[in-house]
Amino acid sequence: MVSYRRREAGVPPSVKMAAAGHARRLLRLPPGWRCGSCRARSAAAACPPAGQVRQAFLRFFREQHGHRLVPSAPVRPRGDPGLLFVNAGMNQFKPIFLGTAHPRSELAQYRRVVNSQKCVRAGGKHNDLDDVGRDVYHHTFFEMLGNWSFGDYFKEEACGMAWELLTQIYEIPKDRLYITYFGGDSSLGLSPDEESKDIWLSLGVPPSHVLPFPLRENFWEMGETGPCGPCTEIHYDHVGGGRDAAALVNQDSPDVVEIWNLVFMQYSREADGSLRPLPQHHVDTGMGLERLVTVLQRKRSNYDTDLFTPILDAIHQGCGGPGYQGLIEAADVGSVNMAYRVVADHVRTLSVCIADGVYPGMSGAELVLRRILRRAVRFCSEVLHAPPGFLASLVPIVVEVLGDAYPELRKNADQIMTVISDNEAAFLTSLLRGRRIIDRTLQQMGPANLFPAKVAWSLYGNLGFPLDLIGLMIEEKGIQLDWAALDQLAQEDAERKAQTHQAEQLEGSCVQLDVHSLAQLQKDGVPATDDSPKYAYTLGQDGRYVFSPCQATILMLYKDQSLQKEVGAGQRCGVLLDRTSFYAEQGGQAHDRGYLVRLGQQDMLFPVESVQLSGGYVIHEVTATATLRAGDQVQLFVDEAQRLACMVNHTATHLLSFALRRVLGDQTEQRGSHVTAEQLRFDFSTKAPVTMQQLQEIEGVIQEVVAQNESVYMAEAPLALASGIQGLRTMDEVYPDPVRVVSVGVPLERVLTPNSQAAMQTSVELCCGTHLLQTGAVQDLTIISERQLVKGISRIIAVTGEQARQAREVGQALAKEVDSLSVRVKQGSAFLPEVQSLSKEVGRLTEEVGSTAMPQWQRRELQATLKALQRAANTAIRKLEISQAAEKAQGLLSKHSKRPIIVDTIPADSLSILMKVVNQLSDKSPGASVLLLSPQASGEVLCACQVPKSALPTFSAADWALAVCTHMGGNAGGSGIVAKGTGNTKDLQGALTAALEFARSRL
Repeated sequence: MVSYRRREAGVPPSVKMAAAGHARRLLRLPPGWRCGSCRARSAAAACPPAGQVRQAFLRFFREQHGHRLVPSAPVRPRGDPGLLFVNAGMNQFKPIFLGTAHPRSELAQYRRVVNSQKCVRAGGKHNDLDDVGRDVYHHTFFEMLGNWSFGDYFKEEACGMAWELLTQIYEIPKDRLYITYFGGDSSLGLSPDEESKDIWLSLGVPPSHVLPFPLRENFWEMGETGPCGPCTEIHYDHVGGGRDAAALVNQDSPDVVEIWNLVFMQYSREADGSLRPLPQHHVDTGMGLERLVTVLQRKRSNYDTDLFTPILDAIHQGCGGPGYQGLIEAADVGSVNMAYRVVADHVRTLSVCIADGVYPGMSGAELVLRRILRRAVRFCSEVLHAPPGFLASLVPIVVEVLGDAYPELRKNADQIMTVISDNEAAFLTSLLRGRRIIDRTLQQMGPANLFPAKVAWSLYGNLGFPLDLIGLMIEEKGIQLDWAALDQLAQEDAERKAQTHQAEQLEGSCVQLDVHSLAQLQKDGVPATDDSPKYAYTLGQDGRYVFSPCQATILMLYKDQSLQKEVGAGQRCGVLLDRTSFYAEQGGQAHDRGYLVRLGQQDMLFPVESVQLSGGYVIHEVTATATLRAGDQVQLFVDEAQRLACMVNHTATHLLSFALRRVLGDQTEQRGSHVTAEQLRFDFSTKAPVTMQQLQEIEGVIQEVVAQNESVYMAEAPLALASGIQGLRTMDEVYPDPVRVVSVGVPLERVLTPNSQAAMQTSVELCCGTHLLQTGAVQDLTIISERQLVKGISRIIAVTGEQARQAREVGQALAKEVDSLSVRVKQGSAFLPEVQSLSKEVGRLTEEVGSTAMPQWQRRELQATLKALQRAANTAIRKLEISQAAEKAQGLLSKHSKRPIIVDTIPADSLSILMKVVNQLSDKSPGASVLLLSPQASGEVLCACQVPKSALPTFSAADWALAVCTHMGGNAGGSGIVAKGTGNTKDLQGALTAALEFARSRL
């Protein structure tokens, strides 16, 4: 460890001052400003703009302390399904903390790093969404300034650099800063962090400003398990003036706020709750840019800084009305200021998320973003009375504020505006629909004063209707939401999701090396697994793939989170070999299956259940059929059929990516993929829905490359050289160096030549997967599903080879059935049962076309035809029913001429026909009340009735039908004018008598 203080020992004060002045000049801070001296300075003196504050932080660590500047990761987490959004600067570095970073990756080379990370805290464990707008400091999106040390410096240098930056570069008065440190925890056997305390005191911080706090405030943990450690926090007193504000630290006082947290990762929280020292110590610091800028610009609210004021001004310009005044709680009449804050915060979050490929949707992070967008739209329309489409008009302002730091905002500005506009329009439609449902429910409630929780939950879940808006709307009518029942529904929903998540975790559970075992392997000099044999296969003259045999030595066994030399029969464990031909799950490709055989025991197989890569070590998960020991020699047998199927589908995935760009345009970007032996899945961004014609064209491009049987070239190349390939398609992933390049049809020498255009006309990707050597083995590719996950992101599922051929055959067979049915529907029939049979056949075929694996373009074509046929069949049925109803009504009219109450039975094939007879009879006998029963062969009795408006409210059709159907042991429903129901009785005459008596008693 390099001592920060020792490095400066013996340096004369004059030299130190000159160096500090030179550093400030290098960092280009505005001359003449000094934080905290606002009253003593001219009002015209400039405060440092947020962009300059951010740059000063990055330049300080990069130029003065040798840190590597790393770009912000996208807000969608990499390979962390338990996280909705990146919510801290350390998220992208978790593989380093856990020891799982691939030793050849750029990530594994990091020692000192600095960056400004885009963070979103909404949904999940860290959720600030509901607090945003209520106060002046909560946000869903914020920027985290951070510096990290991975096994390099530790507490002394981290504290020294932080103090230097704050007091010398930013010139924050020292008397306004308070330091907290971990005060220890006897229950965990942890002593107070006296080392941190002594470091701060040695830097000149007064003892009264260095304060101990317990575990809750000053011990940071990544999660329930994993790296953790004590932290030291720096707090700022907004009031100052020489007062003693120690008592306000960590008391949620708006006057004394935390601005920087320095975490010293030195322990690992184990599954049993115990703490173990980490093999390497790390530093993880985080300082919210918004709070820092608030301090340096001498404001009391983040929303008063130049990160927000341009957006707030634009809101005022666009909406009119009173401007933003920074009011909260009761002082904020009509919640206007809250609305300003909500809209300003949320449009930043939406812009950043959409630029990073997270679009509003129906699950996970997408669902949270949908809530954020709808919350913003609601405050725009309901409180600020903004015109439709207003929210999207703020995007250019966001881009102006943040675009220099995050260029992807400028690049995707048009797409961001389109997504927001489309989603806003959809929500405004939902608002109208929701209001109608609420009004109808209120009408049907009667004297009750609690709004049904199930209706509110349905509006919330299906229409995205905010619960608080439902509450406001019904409170105006004197009705309350049944919050207790809503809480119960929310709890049940959360439990269902938790069970699903638990089942998914259980299903995907596999052996993963823990941080201590990884460190032990490295300490013992165990080399990373040589997995190059997974690429050792050739194409024989007969067109068959030949996979080279592989023999290996067991180096170590892994069980119960510990490395072991021996594992007994029947126990599940991970097997670490010196070399392997098995493909470990990575890069979107499923792991290999197969088995191990111990040399000399060919009759005893050890089936390999999963293969995982962790920190460069490949772990083969097996259930030992006999005792396994380190040093055992084994032969590896990969399931060749499964591997070859994965190779086919992975190469086909690359061809699909190429074809999508060829047909849809170069703006089409891959958002994810998954390759198994059975099928391939491919997610991509698109500006418009993919048409049937485009689907056919995409398949055509792939079939052309397959028919040409192009060679597939694969080799490793330096990452810097490979990254310069013109038109290269890459994902947001950490690639090893050197990296494997896969090119279809063009030799790598041509592709890697600087400024070569060869890669522009073919598929070239960085990929660690296993691929075909020639494209002909794909045989065919059929897209069997294409749908939008969210607006702007589509998912394709495709099959290859024999499965593709079968899908096409099934599609052709179904097309013939639809053609035949189409002829019969157009021919028509005068008999209702025949037309009803045709309608059922249309329904059956519609269901079959929707659920069968077949070309997606053909599915859509057939679905459009079937939809038209269903309309035609329904029209024919309706006409025949009306015709039959007219005949029956005429007969009843002759029988019951001029009677005020008509009660009778007639034969009718359905409740629909019976209702039509009642309607026609009522039309031809104005003022008459009509109730008809129709006994069915099954024993069921159908009931339909209608009463004139003049009979209301004394006589209601709903009450009449319910009385008669209840008499028959059934049920009914409807309105005051018309109603229908069913019952079951042999005493039909008794039912007719009951109907007549009920009507007479009310009229």
